[in-house]
Amino acid sequence: MEANTRSTGHLPAAFLTPGSSSFMDFLASHSPELLPGNRPLPAVQGAVEIPHGTTIVAASFPGGVVLAGDRRATMGNVIAQRDIEKVFPADEYSAVGIAGTAGLAVEMVKLFQLELEHFEKVEGVQLSLEGKANRLSTMIRGNLGMAMQGLAVVPLFAGWDVDRQKGRIFSYDVTGGRSEERGFAATGSGSVFARGALKKLFREDLTESQALTLVVQALYDAADDDSATGGPDLARRIYPIVTVITDEGFRKLTEAECSEIVRAIHDRRLQEPDGPRAALL
Repeated sequence: MEANTRSTGHLPAAFLTPGSSSFMDFLASHSPELLPGNRPLPAVQGAVEIPHGTTIVAASFPGGVVLAGDRRATMGNVIAQRDIEKVFPADEYSAVGIAGTAGLAVEMVKLFQLELEHFEKVEGVQLSLEGKANRLSTMIRGNLGMAMQGLAVVPLFAGWDVDRQKGRIFSYDVTGGRSEERGFAATGSGSVFARGALKKLFREDLTESQALTLVVQALYDAADDDSATGGPDLARRIYPIVTVITDEGFRKLTEAECSEIVRAIHDRRLQEPDGPRAALL
């Protein structure tokens, strides 16, 4: 239905006209220039260094799913920020972790949050977890033009599936291609090293506490070998962002909870710097 362009009250008529339950579709119809993928980029000579977020990891357990990220943003070989947040709630039962161009990624997350909220208000029900994963895929595909110019965003999406009563994890590529991961996943520059730790320590019967320890251990291992991944900084009290999503909803661990997990891993590494660490779980 085409909106009446005459102003009604304090809001333009477009905001008061029934239409799609997708906020992205609404924006594309009325202000397409506001979509990140539609913005023209200035011509530049040579490479431009832009802050990038790095490693995100996720692991499922019988009662839910854990999503975590390190805190470092890099700009070439320089640390651009030591305490950036890369994991955000998408809604009550899901979360998204960002890797790639930091500014665009944060903007995409905010737009994704608005997309889910808009759908719920228009339809009166929450979008299914599968539907949320598909909406995020569409948003990433819309950013393909910028990705081809070096401004890629590659998130990791996880949540509690209310219909299936289980935690699920979805990974993406720069074209918006979506894959459901079984058990665990990692993305970003340190993902190869994090995945090795996840593969070594993951079990189907992990408790929530063990899954939390597992993702922090994976980020610790990634930071050992990837300079763009920031390890826990005990001196500055900078710890990974760790979240857990269960049938009770999204929860972000407090600094004290993260500190306890980090210190347990740190103390064990001092005792066995090169030995097996499976006992941590």
